[in-house]
Parts: sequence; structure tokens; C-alpha cells
Amino acid sequence: MTELHRKTVRQLLTDLDNKVFSSVELTRHYLDRIERLDPSLNSYITVLGASALAQAAAMDEARRKGNQPLLAGIPIAHKDIICTQGTKTTAGSRMLDNFIAPYSATLAERLDAAGVVTLGKTNMDEFAMGSSNENSYYGAVHNPWHTDHVPGGSSGGAAASMAAGLCAAATGTDTGGSIRQPAAFCGITGLKPTYGRVSRWGVIAYASSLDQAGPMARTAEDAALLLQAMAGFDARDATSIDQPVPDYMAQINRPVKGLKIGLCQEYFDPGLDPDIKAAVLDAAKTLESRGAIIKDISLPNSQHGIPAYYIIAPAECSANLSRYDGVRFGYRCADPQSIEDLYKRSRSEGLGREVKSRIMVGAFALSSGYYEAYYRKAQQIRRLISQDFANAFTQVDYILGPTTPSPAFKLGEKAGDQVAMYLQDIYTIAVNLAGLPAISVPAGFTKGLPIGMQLIGRHLDEGGLLNVAHQYQLVTDWHNRSPNFGNQQDS
Repeated sequence: MTELHRKTVRQLLTDLDNKVFSSVELTRHYLDRIERLDPSLNSYITVLGASALAQAAAMDEARRKGNQPLLAGIPIAHKDIICTQGTKTTAGSRMLDNFIAPYSATLAERLDAAGVVTLGKTNMDEFAMGSSNENSYYGAVHNPWHTDHVPGGSSGGAAASMAAGLCAAATGTDTGGSIRQPAAFCGITGLKPTYGRVSRWGVIAYASSLDQAGPMARTAEDAALLLQAMAGFDARDATSIDQPVPDYMAQINRPVKGLKIGLCQEYFDPGLDPDIKAAVLDAAKTLESRGAIIKDISLPNSQHGIPAYYIIAPAECSANLSRYDGVRFGYRCADPQSIEDLYKRSRSEGLGREVKSRIMVGAFALSSGYYEAYYRKAQQIRRLISQDFANAFTQVDYILGPTTPSPAFKLGEKAGDQVAMYLQDIYTIAVNLAGLPAISVPAGFTKGLPIGMQLIGRHLDEGGLLNVAHQYQLVTDWHNRSPNFGNQQDS
């Protein structure tokens, strides 16, 4: 049982079907690891031991009767921005420290219907605003590869728990790279689907035109299994895409021979770590050896992605977070002297520095006299970025590049430099602005820390991305590497 946490979801399902162990035994294994090891990582905010064991027992019974669903008995964790009925859902904020969700998000409902066991809710940057998971009210998360380094953000708790073997898979959300960047920093696979492919209903909003939930797993194959359960039209979400969900597992074993894969030249700029550049170019050669055609392409407006994003996202967050006023739910200041005092102190005490900073930027960008100069201009740049991708996809089938400009940095290293922190998402943000799907997969190591490469696809082509990523993982073993974290305790 000591190596169960190193198995993929696909392997665990096979072992469960063959009665090698039960879901209850598997769940207890993960809960034991969380209890012993997570105090050093701080990857979980809430652990749901009793309900997880009850779910596991129900799935064991379903399997005994032969009517188990797709992911029966697989222990996963949800990012704590995803509402789960009857459970504290905080978005990493003091503002929601006392909030018990009265309903579950659509994606959580669908994963429950698929038979998952929910181990708990993972730590995150407050309201998903951050690239290091240092902005959480519950404290920073540590990277299990080197615990003095960050795991990335905002889905850093999910990525760290996955890498450390504290869950079999996890859910995350990605507004500007918040699934892919922590996946790269922690050496796992993270998929950001097409905007609207997975319902946002019940996912606490940051920036409504950019937010997208997706799976985080050890392999592309595991991500395909999770996405199969999560995806699909939802009438409760006005941005949900009304398109059938393909069979992702049926596509995953197609050969990549003849596929045209573009290398975006703007992504290989002087700011890119040389080891990451070498790893991504090596990955391109690996795909080329399997028959893919590698071609240089250009995304000339990608350099404008970060300034456009940091106008659009804060503008949307300033509107979305106006609901946290100390009146209806969430944190309320003590002994308010007036309604103005209630609003002012509840928000100033309940929200963290980064969140308040982005609200102020967003409110400024939307204000009279500045809307045309900033917000409208940012939306125009967004259209140019989308057009760049459209032009590129007339030449190639997929785009390959680095996920991050550097490996995971040390805790506190960039805390005082907002620009340096924002630049961690330089290769991921354009994908959200264009609403495209993208996946980060492990592609090497530098100085003992993982390297991630990013593949970008056309709208609704998650199946193709998963296919290319899986074919790459069939001939590499970066995704099979695990940190030494916890080995002494396991032996």
C-alpha cells in the first residue's frame, strides 16, 4: 500500500476493478498521508475525512454490484474556489472563512456523479489572484520538490497536493495560467479547457470572461478521464458552450504523424530560462521523431498580453467582488457605526492586499474618463491577440512553447515586486484572453525543479491536445518523477 499514491488514476481504476484493494483502503491511504505530511506543505484548507470514507464505501458497494460509474472510488481534491454543498468554501480569503456553500458547483456535481471521493478543499491564492500561492489567508503553500520554493498559483494547493501524493487528481481554475503555471512548477499535468467547455456555475468568480475550471493530474490520460466527467453544457451558466462532449479516451491513442506543431518565436525571448528553452526544444524534437512537423510561427501581439490582462481581469474582479459587503454573507466587521463603516471595514479587514490592489486598479480602469483610454484599449488588444492565434492556426495544428519563464522561485523572492510576479504568466495569459484550450505537461528538470511545456490548441480541441500530450508522455518519463518529499515517513 505504500506506493498507491504513485499510481495514475487509470492504474488505480484497474486495481479497484481487480479488487487489489478497496476504495475505502485507498481513501484511508491518502487521508493518512494528508495527516502526516500536509502540515509541511499547507496544501489543504479543509479535509473531509468522514464524508470521504462514506463516499468510498458507497463506491465499493457500487463496484460490488457491477454498476460503478466512470471514476468510482478515485480520491480527488477540489480547489477551494469550487462550491461543495455543506462544506466550507473560502476562496482562500478571510472574507469567506465562515461561508458554508449551500449548493455544489456543476463540475463538482458531475464529478460526484462519476463516483469520485472528495478528500478536501485545497489552498489557493485569495480569490485566485496570484502566481505563487503566497496570497492565501491560510498561509503560503510549499512546493514538495523544494519546500522553500513556491508551488505556483493560484491553484498551488492542488498542484502541491498532487505532486506530493496527497490526492490522485484535483480540480483547479485558470484565469491567466492558474492551472498550467502551478502544474509546471510542481511537475504534473494541468489542462485549461476552452472557455465555456466546463461550467463556471458554482465556481466563485474572479474575472468572468477569463475564468475556466479544469483537471490537474499526473498524466494527460488521467486529465482526459476527469475532463470527460466535468465537461458539458450547463443551462445555469450563460457562458457554457452547447456542444457535445467527445470521447476523449477514444482520441488519445491517435498517432501524431503529420500534425503541424508551431514554435512561437516570441516565447523564446531573452527572459526565458536557458534550461527551459532547451527542454522545450528537446520536446519538439521528440514529437518530430514521432512524425510531427515542427514549424516556426509568430504571435506578434503576445507581448501585449500582460498589460491587457491586468486591465481586463481587475476590471471584472472589481465588479464581481462588490458583492462582499458585510451584509449578505461572509466576513462582517465588529460593531459598525454606520452602513458606510460596515462596508469600509468589512472589506478592508476581510480582503487581502493583492485583492484590494486589483479591485482599485479595476475600478480606476472602468471609471469615467479612463474607460476609453484603458479598458476599451485592452479589449482591442484582446481582439488582436485572438486574431494572431486564428492566423497561426491556418498554418499549424498546435502551438508549443514553455509554460513559465523560470522554474519555481523561492518563497518571498518576488513578494515585493508585482511586475516580476505578473511576468510569471507571460506565456499563459494570451490563451485566456483568446478563450483557447491549453495543457502544461512535465518536460524536464533544472536545478532539481520541474520544467513544464505548454501546448495550445484550437477552440474545443481538448481531445487533440490530450492526444499530443499523451503521445509525448508515452516516450518520456518526466511525468513519472516524484519528489523525495515524505519518503522517510513512507519507508
